Amino acid sequence: MSLMTEIGLPETAAEPRPAYDARIMTGADGLAHIVLDEKVYTLRITRAGKLILTK
Repeated sequence: MSLMTEIGLPETAAEPRPAYDARIMTGADGLAHIVLDEKVYTLRITRAGKLILTK
């Protein structure tokens, strides 16, 4: 059983997509940096348990 199945996301047979646990990615402070094309974005978990991605 894959992580996607465990968290209730459908998997396609042709191309499974990666799935990441946001709490593991962000660590204890709830923040993570994500780099795309040399630009840095911040992923944050709010107190309400929502995700915000900012540039």
